[in-house]
Amino acid sequence: MEELVSLVVKKTGLPKETAQTVVKIVLDFLKKKLPPQVGSTIDNFLSGKGQMAGAANLLGGFLNAAQKSSKKKK
Repeated sequence: MEELVSLVVKKTGLPKETAQTVVKIVLDFLKKKLPPQVGSTIDNFLSGKGQMAGAANLLGGFLNAAQKSSKKKK
């Protein structure tokens, strides 16, 4: 998560403490809106556990969620 906070600081000029709050709010929002397996994958990825596997799972979770969403619209 520290890398994401640093990116927000760099891109926005916000103080680090504010960027941490912003990142936490956005991540909490995403985890509430996305399927549970995607939320846990986000947590694993940001904590550095199996980054490559986490990235693959995250992408797979997004694709799965998008497919479910498109099926509901039909």
